[in-house]
Amino acid sequence: MNSTKLRVFLASAFGLLILSGCGSIESAAQDDCTSIGWQVGSAGYNDCYRARLYERKMDYALPPGDRPRPSIL
Repeated sequence: MNSTKLRVFLASAFGLLILSGCGSIESAAQDDCTSIGWQVGSAGYNDCYRARLYERKMDYALPPGDRPRPSIL
């Protein structure tokens, strides 16, 4: 496999990995709310979903004031 094809393959694989991770927070929030008995579309479910989505996004967010640092490598 030449380097151009390898680069395209790796970029595609990385893109799919990123996209597959995007849906996991939303689906986990949905699972949380349906597992405790809320029915999809009800007012309680919508409130639960928004709250769980916010909590899960905060779990993966950087702490306030923290900045990503470049790797030495």
